[in-house]
Formats: sequence, C-alpha cells, structure tokens
Amino acid sequence: MQRLGEKMRMLRKRHGMTTTELAEALGYAASSNSYISEVETGKRRPKIEFVLKVSRLFNVPADTLIKDELELDEDQA
Repeated sequence: MQRLGEKMRMLRKRHGMTTTELAEALGYAASSNSYISEVETGKRRPKIEFVLKVSRLFNVPADTLIKDELELDEDQA
C-alpha cells in the first residue's frame, strides 16, 4: 500500500484535478486538500473508506490502488 498515494496522484492528474477539486469530488470540504496531499506523499495512511471512495470516483479496482505490485492501466483515467 506504499504506492497508493503515487497512484492516486496519477489518477488525479489524468483527470486534470487539483487536490482541492479531488477533496470536493470525494465529498470532503475543500480544506481537506492538505489531507489529500499527505496521502499522495505517503505522510498519511488513509482509512479503507477513503480508498473505496477514490476507487469509485476513478472507476479503478480498490485492489489496484492498494496492491503495490499492480499497475494502473493507461486507460484507467
């Protein structure tokens, strides 16, 4: 799960979103963008509910986000 933040950042950028926009899309206050940044940089480990929200938003299997050995497909965007 060490690469979760890296994968999340990649998905966010593929969708042309800022951390603030991602926070809002996930149902969090815009001020939660610092939390998003901390998850992306590996400073925080998110709860599974957060991972599931990211998975649903970007239509990517949660396994792909969580398992370091699984890569994002180019068409997962």
